[in-house]
Amino acid sequence: MSAADEGRQWPDEVSVDNARTTLLQLLARTGVPSGDARQLIGLLEAGALALAHEELGGARTAPGDKGQDYAAGWLDGAAHLLDDLGAVTERTLTDIVGADGPSGPAGERRRAGRMEVERARVAVSPLYLSLTHVSELDPEVTDEVLAAVLATMSPRQRAGYTGRLTAFATTHRDRLERLFAAYGPGSAITVHGRYSLLHSVTSIAVLERLLTAPRELREEWDAAALPPAWLDGLTTAWNTPA
Repeated sequence: MSAADEGRQWPDEVSVDNARTTLLQLLARTGVPSGDARQLIGLLEAGALALAHEELGGARTAPGDKGQDYAAGWLDGAAHLLDDLGAVTERTLTDIVGADGPSGPAGERRRAGRMEVERARVAVSPLYLSLTHVSELDPEVTDEVLAAVLATMSPRQRAGYTGRLTAFATTHRDRLERLFAAYGPGSAITVHGRYSLLHSVTSIAVLERLLTAPRELREEWDAAALPPAWLDGLTTAWNTPA
């Protein structure tokens, strides 16, 4: 261990556990259930490990100039440590969301919990507002729509849903801007049942699923007894040439 390492004051296991417990208690005082709070904290912990793994997985070179044999050994050791970090990351995420795969009999998909729906709302709202503005006619079934959207994914996929939505909105930004200009808040089209979803922050989440998992989305849509016209109207608007 170097002198610099000896001088650092890293949080130890007891300090980390104390911080986790403190946060759980603070969240409990605001009404957040313990299970939801633990899931959020767990996702943050797994996310920090995943980001560290990604950063360290970039191009690496051995320190100094000590010859090829030293460099090869150093890089081999670094690769093993990176593998270990990846395993810890995987284990941490599995502890929170479970192993990726069927979540029920015959591959039945697990319904999204309250915290998962809330995380989806937090993810999609700024994306929507970057493309259009809030409509007073936002359907009052946002939670039901987001729950149907999330039910098309495994818990593991939901954990990375924010990145998926952001990538979708970035890739299709020009088309989305034209879509909302033509059919969304402030457009010349009279708002009625068929295009109501374009006045909701959930529209981006539904569109992403329409392109990625259309069959699963329609199954969950019907199971939630959501208006078929909303889904059909969004599909028609998306496929109409600008």
